[in-house]
Amino acid sequence: MTTATPLLNPRVIALAHYASRALLENVLTRHGATFQQSVTLRLVAIADEPVARDHLVGGVVGALKIDAAAAHAVVDELITAGLLAPQEPSRVRITEAGRELHATTTAGTAPITARIYAGIPTEELAAAGRVLSLITERADAELAALTK
Repeated sequence: MTTATPLLNPRVIALAHYASRALLENVLTRHGATFQQSVTLRLVAIADEPVARDHLVGGVVGALKIDAAAAHAVVDELITAGLLAPQEPSRVRITEAGRELHATTTAGTAPITARIYAGIPTEELAAAGRVLSLITERADAELAALTK
């Protein structure tokens, strides 16, 4: 008996997300970081310069679908931990410790990610990327309409 490949649906997306997130959180936990901190730190790590705190909070709110107060709390946690530092007037910059944590956790997840994606044809990854981006765009629009 063979199992049919399921069509893409919310459950399939959620299962893939949570399976991948569990692997990431396993790596992050070994380094004393949370998923929310990792997402926030990455936004600053990939910036070429210090980031306006409000812009960072907006990016975290958009990525994690949390409220601004919760996003500010994550930024404060990272500052308290010495992974981010305030920069005047209202910007934050990544510290050397923050850059090291980001590099370490990225390196820790890279081989896992490579194994997961191994053998999936580029065309299928591109198609999945397009579909998931469209789903995200539509879901964000629905969420925006609900919060008006």
